[in-house]
Amino acid sequence: MTALGDPKGSPEGHGGTVPPMPGGVAPPGASRALGPLRQAGQFFILAGTTARMTFKRPFQFREFVEQFWFVASVTILPTALVAIPFGAVIALQVGSLLKQFGAQSFTGAGSVVAVVQQASPLIVALVIAGAGGSAICADMGARTIREELDAMEVMGVSPIQRLIVPRVLAVTAVAVLLNGLVSVVGVLGGYFLYVYVQHGTPGSYLSSFSALAQLPDLYISEIKALIFGFLAGTIAAYRGLHPRPGPKGVGDAVNESVVIAFLLLFIVNVILTAIYLQVVPPKGA
Repeated sequence: MTALGDPKGSPEGHGGTVPPMPGGVAPPGASRALGPLRQAGQFFILAGTTARMTFKRPFQFREFVEQFWFVASVTILPTALVAIPFGAVIALQVGSLLKQFGAQSFTGAGSVVAVVQQASPLIVALVIAGAGGSAICADMGARTIREELDAMEVMGVSPIQRLIVPRVLAVTAVAVLLNGLVSVVGVLGGYFLYVYVQHGTPGSYLSSFSALAQLPDLYISEIKALIFGFLAGTIAAYRGLHPRPGPKGVGDAVNESVVIAFLLLFIVNVILTAIYLQVVPPKGA
């Protein structure tokens, strides 16, 4: 393929060869060194093309609904089950730390900030990338090795607009909606642990919400979920478009997509958190 894949003749689908040095000799190891940069560039091109084609007609609404339902069905239960112990552990750790300073009444505020700002979008991103993203990568990889995408291009149909855009949008929409669910479940898990395990009062847990938590915390949480969902879906689609030949190549692409998504999501989370802390002042500052 020319629009999606690497140029023909590239080794193992890594995209092109390094131009030879004068005399016809290629620089030793140059192709391997430039491979990650070339793949990063191709990924950003795919992400930009996907974002641009989102607003191009015709929009594949039926495909979007089907993918939304599929991703939601495989991620809702695992996300909720992970959110309960996550919120409980955060409340336990925060409560134990604040108790040493005689500020146990602020456990609710600390737990809410930690769950909403950090834990909720990360939990959603990890489950989305592991469950929904792997399925998308396997589907696109199977289509690629069967040359279905080449056939679509020959017929004048854009595989990005027809297949990738609805899948990426579905993953992004599910991530945003699941983020609200995880926030609620995580806060409730922390509440029950604080009240029934640490023997705190429900009133102190609830009344301390306004001490540290603020509305921009929810905004940055939803923004993180939006960006994480888009990245997870795009990474899965990209690796599905560039598998090595054969079924084993598709399986390797699925594993690589999950690992790459995890690493990239944690890096992006650090960047977004640093920007948020610089832009939004802490409560009471």
